[in-house]
Amino acid sequence: MRPRAWVLLLAAAFALMQLATVTGRDTPDSKNYVSYALSLGGASKREAAAATIDWACAGQASVVHRNQDVDVVRFHRPDPTPRVLTGCRAEEWRLVDRRLRAGQTEGHIVPFIGQRMKRIFEVRPGYPAFLLPFVTAFGVTWGVWLASVVVTVTGGVLAFLVLRTLSVPVPLALTGQALFYVLPCGTTAMRPMTEGLMLALTLAAVWGCALALTGRSRAGTALVGCSLLALFAVKHSQSLFLGLCLAVAGTVVALRRRRHMGVPPARADSSARRSPWGRGLVGVTTTGCCAAVGTLILARLLHYPSESESVQDLLTGHFARPDRARPWAEFLRLEGRFWLEWARRQLSEPLFVAALAVGAWGTLRRRAFGCFLLAAAFTGILNQAGHPDINIWGDRLIVLVWLLPVVGVPLLLEPLVRRPVALPVQGHRERQAHSMR
Repeated sequence: MRPRAWVLLLAAAFALMQLATVTGRDTPDSKNYVSYALSLGGASKREAAAATIDWACAGQASVVHRNQDVDVVRFHRPDPTPRVLTGCRAEEWRLVDRRLRAGQTEGHIVPFIGQRMKRIFEVRPGYPAFLLPFVTAFGVTWGVWLASVVVTVTGGVLAFLVLRTLSVPVPLALTGQALFYVLPCGTTAMRPMTEGLMLALTLAAVWGCALALTGRSRAGTALVGCSLLALFAVKHSQSLFLGLCLAVAGTVVALRRRRHMGVPPARADSSARRSPWGRGLVGVTTTGCCAAVGTLILARLLHYPSESESVQDLLTGHFARPDRARPWAEFLRLEGRFWLEWARRQLSEPLFVAALAVGAWGTLRRRAFGCFLLAAAFTGILNQAGHPDINIWGDRLIVLVWLLPVVGVPLLLEPLVRRPVALPVQGHRERQAHSMR
């Protein structure tokens, strides 16, 4: 089979497995994104609320039903689906009705949450715009599921393309695609949240870096720029983090290359700019700098919620309590305690740490590209550091770090696949000739 057929086969197998759970993957934030998408499609607030509430409550009911089916005490009791659906719908409509009657009708999102919290989601139109054609064509339930499958499959295909651009053999490139699906990045991307699109766009930027470093500087730089621009619409903090990290990585690679060349700085800079590899490095670094600075400026011009507002959201339980008088001091104290507890938990179950170590080992086999991949993965650390909440489900904020083993493990295995097999064959022929004699 051709490589393209294997890629499609892996993607199809993953999509078929996701039919096991069509509903029940949503989180409380998912309602905001779905209602945003329906509103973009022209639905009124009550129409968007009705469709979103029915979808979210059906998911909640399916989870309760599946849990009861395997509960050793309650598995024989009547199906809880009707009771859960009725109670969930009544509770959601009670809150939405009260806020709509109070005049909270501005923006695209149904008022499932308060005004200040809703403002944070209003400045993330990228994921709702991505959902729009799916929910319009297939309805909310199947549309959201299909959108999640498409974005997760795309992430796996991008991992394959990154590895093939680095001339990794096809079996190992397919291994990277499979790792994206089976590691937590695949599970997280399937949830109706921004993380799936963030993973795909970050991998697209990494692919752009690989293209730029292999002589296709224009295509690579353009892909990095488009990915960062799209990330601004999905979650502008990720555009800031990724642009900044790519700029730092490009600077480190350039300085290291200049030192190893052993020529005067002016001559090194001139020769680097003339070479395709050097043009790509300069292009990616410049694009990252422009994205970081542009994100800060554009966010201020558009009056996006500030960093202080995000800290208040964290410390007040989504604005359910009064604002903190000294938010940054409390935030830094929480930050230190969070990482101590996080490290304790990781050391007690070291799979995550081991996967990162193996991925980093393989990544650093390609030192220039490895710097850019490490930079992209480090945005997961920055994202988690901005939200030091130990109770957030599934470590989804730090999920971008899993790109290290997705790409790094195939790079680590590459020498084993490329190992010559002439000696065993020669030995076999010698034994055969000896037996003939």
